[in-house]
Amino acid sequence: MSEARTKAGLARAASHALGQAAAAKRSAAIRAAARLIRERTDAIVAANGRDMERSRKAGMPGPLLDRLMLDAKRLDGIASSLEEISRQEDPLGRVSWGRTLDSGVRVERISVPMGVVAMIYEARPNVTADAFGLCVRSGNACVLKGGSAARESCMALAACCRDALVETDLPADAVQYVDDDAEHTQTSELVHATGLIDVLIPRGGASLIRYCVENATVPVIETGTGNCHIYLHRDANAEKAVNIVVNAKCSRPGVCNAAESLLVDSCAAEKLLPPVLVALHAHGVELVGDELARKVAAGVQVPMGAATEDDWGREYLDLKMSVKCVEDVVQAIEHVNRYGTGHSEAIVSDSYAACEAFLAGVDAAVVYANASTRFTDGGVFGLGGEIGISTQKLHARGPMGASALTTTKYVVRGDGQVR
Repeated sequence: MSEARTKAGLARAASHALGQAAAAKRSAAIRAAARLIRERTDAIVAANGRDMERSRKAGMPGPLLDRLMLDAKRLDGIASSLEEISRQEDPLGRVSWGRTLDSGVRVERISVPMGVVAMIYEARPNVTADAFGLCVRSGNACVLKGGSAARESCMALAACCRDALVETDLPADAVQYVDDDAEHTQTSELVHATGLIDVLIPRGGASLIRYCVENATVPVIETGTGNCHIYLHRDANAEKAVNIVVNAKCSRPGVCNAAESLLVDSCAAEKLLPPVLVALHAHGVELVGDELARKVAAGVQVPMGAATEDDWGREYLDLKMSVKCVEDVVQAIEHVNRYGTGHSEAIVSDSYAACEAFLAGVDAAVVYANASTRFTDGGVFGLGGEIGISTQKLHARGPMGASALTTTKYVVRGDGQVR
């Protein structure tokens, strides 16, 4: 058997014990992992340094290098996130519905683990710890496969997680890390591991997600690419507009909740766009736009290229942004629903009616009025961390915490009744 299938089998065997473990024991394992990450900070940072050096030589873009980078502060944040997950209410055993039938039989629907969760991700070593914490919290074994760029970082974090399980008398095999290979044969093995993997969650670029969705024979939760929009309605406050757009685009341009496209009402373009464009240009953002947007940009001496049809639907993951003028909130909603990826969308306006129309009309996992799209994050939402941000509609949508990794079963208790 391949490495991926062998390790998935080990995870499957360990999943039963983990799923039956007491909540306190699972929490203790997550806290132990947090402690080990802090204790091994120097070694993990050194491993990450080797990954960073190799990736720089390979020409990895700056925003993706930022995703890859681990330092003491980020590792402390990862540990703190694990500790928060460990303190959360147990997602298992919750009764979501129940009734007693006329026969006297009692029926209840309760939350239970999925079993084995597989994660395939790219240069995002923090996913290793997030997946461990949320899977253990929800009683699931996990099979993790990071990209080759983050190989040493991920393996160092996975070692902390496995050692934490050993410390707390839980099966170390409940966490498996599958090493990358140049031909990606292990990825192919995982997406076809029917009977061993209960759900697969890809986190990465559009090509990885598309490959998993189109080829997997196991259930997939699609975590989305983020072509996120900020729409400046004619009644937007100019100062709020500048702050929100700059934060959404520039704070971390390589993440999926960064804004990629700016919309503005045509009738307010000459009022609202100039300060926003000047601020974006000052932050080094390359701009492309339609004819009116370019005219406004020229008036304040901000360079702006001509946008193509491809630009409206592109996730740049870089300091680049498209700008389009629309007639009104109706046209803005139509544009977002056509070109967006269903991730995070925002309106800036002092009009209650416009905000409510946008919030109701836009089809996305998270919609905002007068706030940055950068808030779309499991930790920020109070979930402790996230296994991913789902842009699909079945089972889970938006940032997925531990409860999103559970399913249900019906428990029926009787006293000899027959039908």
